Amino acid sequence: MHVGGVSEVIIETRDLHRSYRIGKKSIEVLHGVNLSIRKGEKVFLCGPSGAGKTTLLYTLAGLEKPERGSVDIAGTDLYAMGRKAQAAFRNRSIGYVFQNYHLLPELTAVENVAVPGAIAGENRTAEALVALERVGLKDRADHLPAEMSGGEQQRVAIARAIVNHPAVLFADEPTGNLDSGTSREIMGILLELADEHGVTLVVVTHDQKLASVGDRTLVIKDGEVS
Repeated sequence: MHVGGVSEVIIETRDLHRSYRIGKKSIEVLHGVNLSIRKGEKVFLCGPSGAGKTTLLYTLAGLEKPERGSVDIAGTDLYAMGRKAQAAFRNRSIGYVFQNYHLLPELTAVENVAVPGAIAGENRTAEALVALERVGLKDRADHLPAEMSGGEQQRVAIARAIVNHPAVLFADEPTGNLDSGTSREIMGILLELADEHGVTLVVVTHDQKLASVGDRTLVIKDGEVS
């Protein structure tokens, strides 16, 4: 995985706290989380339902601001930036794969994959086609999400996540809506992409069997990570 077991830290958190209010009650989900993830690592976040796996992932990815603490990605303090600069950094350096795909229904596969480029003001159609080919879907480029299976839609979502060549790829239960055979296929694609391009992969899953294929498993319980 790493030469001599040494590689640079690409994700580092310090004293992360995140809570939610339900009525008058405050529920602390992250309780002073400190962790380091090295470049090229494939890390799986596990834990019981409601333990805060997705909250931690979203906080690492810049989607949910912590009440306290910091998240550094590739030496950049994610929450020290203004919203515009943070959005540009995320689009450039971070990829996301969600359980429910989050494809735009009115766009074709290639148009969906090209969205991150469009956000940056660039035409990335050629790169989108390459990304679709990488996940085995070049022949479905002109199909709408409704014309594809769940597994195909997730592969489109993966292609969209990698089209900008991110340093870090976050995946939230990426196989949660898929059958076991398709789940293995999707996870295989994610792992291959991480290996081939040196991408750091952080995956939330409830499936311990899937988690075992990573370099490291982190368990979140009672707001803390071990």
